[in-house]
Amino acid sequence: MKAKPQLKDDAIKLRMKGLSYREIKQEIDVSKSTLSSWLKNILLSPEHKQRLYTKQVAILNLGSRSHHLRRQGEISRIIGSAQNEVSAFLSDETVKLLGAAIYWAEGTKKGTTRVTNSDPALILFMVYWLKRVFGIETSSIRAWLNMYSQQDEKDLIAFWSDLTGIPAKNFGKSYIKPESKNYKKNTLYYGTIQISVPKSTDLQYRIQGLVRGFISTIDPKLKSTILRWEGLRDIQRTINLVEE
Repeated sequence: MKAKPQLKDDAIKLRMKGLSYREIKQEIDVSKSTLSSWLKNILLSPEHKQRLYTKQVAILNLGSRSHHLRRQGEISRIIGSAQNEVSAFLSDETVKLLGAAIYWAEGTKKGTTRVTNSDPALILFMVYWLKRVFGIETSSIRAWLNMYSQQDEKDLIAFWSDLTGIPAKNFGKSYIKPESKNYKKNTLYYGTIQISVPKSTDLQYRIQGLVRGFISTIDPKLKSTILRWEGLRDIQRTINLVEE
């Protein structure tokens, strides 16, 4: 084994060649603290500093990518495991309650039965739900799009029609948003679609009944609790009066 002074000289020569502490340690078996003590006064050239910086960034990117890939693998396993919890065939009762819960969150609560969303999978399920549970054919469903001016209306209508089976002729006039700089950031954005069942007020009430029935199985006292605290809704509102 070389004497310590010789090891120090070798370390200094390697450092002056622009090697990092990690690279020097691979050549000289001493602790990092010893290297730091030996090399603290060695100044690196701009070229050597650039090399070390580039190498450090590459190592960080590699570590970040490795972590990202590991995390993606974990997410895929979690999703796959959860998918296996779902039966290949959902019962009518399960489909009915799942659709009612989604409608509760995304649908209108008064008048015509309407659902608005931008998620193709959610809209596809709701069209399926309307047909399976209530016998509503896709030919009876109307639709409207909410889109950006940079998008092609015909292409979007074709996409949603192909996905849901709703005839293109059933699409009403689209609402076109003003041009936006944010639009290009989401290349998978197909606009927002509203699907509607004409003359479906009674259907609306039936869905409300499903939701209330579902809630009552969780807490039968919900209705009485809300009635007991109904006074909380009676809030005085300020009115802006114009002084004469």
